[in-house]
Amino acid sequence: MPLTWLRWMVTARRHPSAFLLLVQLCGVLLYPVMEDTQAGRALFGAFGILVLALALWVVNRSRSVNWIAWSLAVPSVALSLVAALWHQPGLGAYAHLLESALYFYTAGSLIAYMLQDHKVTSDELFAAGATFTLLAWAFAFAFSVCQQWYPGSFTAAVDADSPRTWMELLFISFSLLSGVGLSDIMPILPQARALVMLEQFAGVMYIAVVVSRLIGLTILKLPRS
Repeated sequence: MPLTWLRWMVTARRHPSAFLLLVQLCGVLLYPVMEDTQAGRALFGAFGILVLALALWVVNRSRSVNWIAWSLAVPSVALSLVAALWHQPGLGAYAHLLESALYFYTAGSLIAYMLQDHKVTSDELFAAGATFTLLAWAFAFAFSVCQQWYPGSFTAAVDADSPRTWMELLFISFSLLSGVGLSDIMPILPQARALVMLEQFAGVMYIAVVVSRLIGLTILKLPRS
């Protein structure tokens, strides 16, 4: 058992981006279960804190300015706890705003990490996936803030007049970032449409600049026959 734990710790230190990516993908599968009950929503909050902690860990491993990430994460967690305990949804919007900023900052840190040299390591490949999910989460939180500040920002084929759930916002975020456009959720107000256009631009640029560069460097490393 101690040897297995030691191996996990060594792997985690070598590939922090892989653990962040794994936890976020697990979140995609768990969020539908956690949204419907009070206990599930409490677990949702705890899971969010875990993702924030992993994001901080990734930033601490990079060359980014650590205090910026901490100054976003700590008040975000505090506001989330206050909003949940005292039923203050207005504070929850500010918590989501800080979380969105933290995920954007972490994604930027990982992009800088991937672009800092001309070598492609396994951790950089994991970082490419983790950066994509970080951007998806960041825009989903931005959408959440938008619909809280501007009610009716988004509509959908089901319950058109109701606020969109977190899973719906994350779904449209992944759809926009990947460029597949497979979503029944539509931005209605100008503020929401502006955020949607920014995410579409970010998704295209991420594929064009970061992913294509990693692919090109990987091809250059392959031995020629």
